Amino acid sequence: MKTQDKKNKVFKGVVTSDKMDKTVVVSVSRFVKHPLYGKFYKVSKKYKAHDEGNIYKTGDKVEIMETKPISKDKRFKVIS
Repeated sequence: MKTQDKKNKVFKGVVTSDKMDKTVVVSVSRFVKHPLYGKFYKVSKKYKAHDEGNIYKTGDKVEIMETKPISKDKRFKVIS
């Protein structure tokens, strides 16, 4: 695998769908502080990531890294 550069974003998340060929959908959650009230709340976003060997299944914890565009929606690949 390629070494990760400083400019590439790396996220940790959970696989929510593995129904596509060579693609998994990864849900990444993070805590954000409300600008006015100061309360922390959870925000999640889904990313499509390239999984060459169809290794990862729903519920697996994975790390994804930003890469050049692979398709219309895929901009990430699974690194572990």
